[in-house]
Amino acid sequence: MIEYVVLAGAAAGTAWLMRRKHLRRQAGAPVPGIPCMARRPAGSGRWRSGRVYADQGAARWVPGRGEPVPLTGARATGVRVPSVKEGISINPGSRIVTCEFAEDSGGIEIAVMPLDLRELLAAVPEATPEGRA
Repeated sequence: MIEYVVLAGAAAGTAWLMRRKHLRRQAGAPVPGIPCMARRPAGSGRWRSGRVYADQGAARWVPGRGEPVPLTGARATGVRVPSVKEGISINPGSRIVTCEFAEDSGGIEIAVMPLDLRELLAAVPEATPEGRA
């Protein structure tokens, strides 16, 4: 009988600690930026995790380690799903946005989750097709 009391006390203590942790996470401020994976140049290289920040009108990709990459002059040229090979490195449910820079310095591919895609496309404008204004 004593074992049941101790077990019930341990379960209640665990539930109380988990609830405290959950409430603390809810009370915290959201982390700024869009979480993503990117590779540069587009189509080669390895995927690196980071965040895209779109504050003060200038978008930039900040990797976990390394120098930030400004996305000024970049235009989103396409959105696609990852291939099977890419799905091993990144989340297979993500969407890959291919961006080209105005100057001829190659491009960058940014992989984001579908819920963050609209926010990324607002930060990096889409390219207009040739012949349209």
